[in-house]
Amino acid sequence: MIVGVPSEVKDDEYRVALTPAAVRELTAAGQEVLIETGAGSGSSITDADFVATGAKIVDTADAVWATADLVLKVKEPVESEYPCLGLRKDQVLFTYLHLAASRKCTDALLKAGNVAIAYETVRLPDNSLPLLTPMSEVAGRMAPLMGAHHLMRSGGGRGTLVCGVPGVAAANVIVLGAGVSGMAAATVAVGMLANVHIFDKNLERLRQVDHHFRGEVETVASSVHAIEEACISADIVIGAVLVFGAKAPKLVSDDLVSRMRPGSVLVDISVDQGGCFEGTHPTTHSNPVFKHNGCIFYCVANMPGAVPETSTHALVNATLPYTLEIARLGWRTAVRADPPLAEGVNVVQGSLTCAPVGEAHGLSVTPLAALIA
Repeated sequence: MIVGVPSEVKDDEYRVALTPAAVRELTAAGQEVLIETGAGSGSSITDADFVATGAKIVDTADAVWATADLVLKVKEPVESEYPCLGLRKDQVLFTYLHLAASRKCTDALLKAGNVAIAYETVRLPDNSLPLLTPMSEVAGRMAPLMGAHHLMRSGGGRGTLVCGVPGVAAANVIVLGAGVSGMAAATVAVGMLANVHIFDKNLERLRQVDHHFRGEVETVASSVHAIEEACISADIVIGAVLVFGAKAPKLVSDDLVSRMRPGSVLVDISVDQGGCFEGTHPTTHSNPVFKHNGCIFYCVANMPGAVPETSTHALVNATLPYTLEIARLGWRTAVRADPPLAEGVNVVQGSLTCAPVGEAHGLSVTPLAALIA
């Protein structure tokens, strides 16, 4: 199989979908790997590094899309890439898709008629998301750092030092969601000596969080009233809510933001899935924040892209076993043999197979089993 990796073209995206170590694994298994020239430069990986482990460098993204049987990316195709999606009807695209947040991308993939497998909906029997977890960890750990920076007056905020000093209180950090990213955010916030509250609907999960942090974090059962009370006195609110494959619920309204202390910071990790704040709209690393109702919103849609040397390796460590499986068996046999990978399939040759995406956009869904029978 020919495995192709184009350069990422989303604004301020510096990750790449393979590392030289992964190329070696694929070529040793008999696959051919094509990499667009310069694709790894943002992650401090040179073309020579890829060539040394068996990859072939091609000049353009079009050459990758037109030749590869399996295209690996990091982020969902953007509008400039939509014409490339239809170059090969039998092609498989394996990347983050987040289709519930983008009707345009959903329509483009359906029109293209190939197969699209989303990293974020590959799901294990215990409901964990192995290909989303490493990037959730990165984004979660970044969130308090970004919040602390923008809370300073030089960052546009109210001018509060997140850790406080003797005699002056530390910042109040609210984390909405006790999943992977929420736990990562709380861990860093605790390390920064902030006062941390973490919210979740799952009481058993909150018990686990309480045990993990040994009382350093206050756990709160999530409700509209509890979130409102906490946000009113918050300095940083971190949205870390995930609903499998679907749009994130809106937990912080514009009205609530207007009642928060001016210059407070809201960091929306959930922005890829539409965001959990009513006022959220995607931003970029070049222009990461905007003011809304007196507060600072940080809503960068590819947060791990700011630390590509870390996040590229973390991502590829997780995706490589599945990439090898698809390349060795072909996508149909691979998803028959691996139910978690089958959950990752979102689009098959013009048919939508992911129910949460269909619900988000009011589109009909065809069961995957009917398409691979």
